[in-house]
Amino acid sequence: MAPFMKPIRRVVTGNDESGRSRVVWDGPAPNAHPGGTHGNGWTDLWVWHESPAPLLADRDDGNLPYDFPGPPNGGHLRVVHANGRPPDYDPAKDVRLVPPHEPKVRPGGRMWDRGGKSAYTSEDHKTETVDYAIVLEGERNLVLSDREISWRPGDIVIQVGAYHQWVSPHQAALVAFDMIAARFVDGPAGLAQGHDAVMPVDRSQKLPEGVKPARRIVTIDREEGRSTLVSDGPSPDVRTDPARPGFASARMWVTDSTPAKIVFETLHLPHTIEPPARGSVLRVVTVPPDDSWKGKVGAPEVQAFFRTMGSPGASTYTPRAPHPYMQKTRTLDFCIVLEGEIVLVLDTQEVRIKAGDVVIQRDTNHAWSNRSTHPAVLTVASHDGAR
Repeated sequence: MAPFMKPIRRVVTGNDESGRSRVVWDGPAPNAHPGGTHGNGWTDLWVWHESPAPLLADRDDGNLPYDFPGPPNGGHLRVVHANGRPPDYDPAKDVRLVPPHEPKVRPGGRMWDRGGKSAYTSEDHKTETVDYAIVLEGERNLVLSDREISWRPGDIVIQVGAYHQWVSPHQAALVAFDMIAARFVDGPAGLAQGHDAVMPVDRSQKLPEGVKPARRIVTIDREEGRSTLVSDGPSPDVRTDPARPGFASARMWVTDSTPAKIVFETLHLPHTIEPPARGSVLRVVTVPPDDSWKGKVGAPEVQAFFRTMGSPGASTYTPRAPHPYMQKTRTLDFCIVLEGEIVLVLDTQEVRIKAGDVVIQRDTNHAWSNRSTHPAVLTVASHDGAR
């Protein structure tokens, strides 16, 4: 691994022969790709070539091959290691420099490149995907046709098939990309379809103490070759749990098919923990310390919570369970801790997860237990899976 690339801890779960959840792998993700001495690289964490995604307990799909931007009927999860602009940057000595040019389609026909690449920027490009992009560390700005958006750790960009460029004008960055196959119904233009109104934020809703607003940045192409901002602000769809003061689940985006649709908004779809058939749902979850509610929660409170989340059948509560909020869904879940630390509770073991760690869950019974004195924040991207 190149010196500038940070190892990404990847915890992968599965089920044993008795159907009990367990850890299958825990350690640095093995599929790292350094970009050479002049920077940038990426670490592949998971690949799926079909939807619903396979949930095979003993196969490491982080090692499956794919061609960027990913399988045309599936997707992939990776973390990009991006260099910042060197203090003594000289374009004349930049071996990665590519001047802007007219769009060129990459082999495979699902990525269009307009150049503009340098040691600290990506090319200006467009992919036939819907991307859930999350800054984990450092600085990474988003450049659209009409603006540049500063992007902070924990912010979520929903890239809906738009032209865009990534820039790190000062600091290096780690960015996670959950890239989902999409379909451009009008060919390479890949323009927005339909007229779904962007869901407004309920300004009267007060977030629980200790919960930060989850920033959602949505981009799309309204005109051919020109990317634009759809929305930039707090998630308009936040659910809380009265039995757990300080808990919040902010829904960010939903896909209801694979390939996904190129649309302005998806949060009008029913609110559930489980994604639609052959789809996905992305949430930002704030988990308060267990000590704030321990001993005050039983079956009625847990059932009320899962009803509020639109997934009453996800709960696996029993008085003997290792945690009241144990749940199981037929999904492939990518969970990334953004702030704090938390314990992943499984049927057979517990694992402490820290900021920057990635958990890949496959159809496993689990709960999140916060045994610290501060809130923990994580993103959860759930994809429809097949047992």
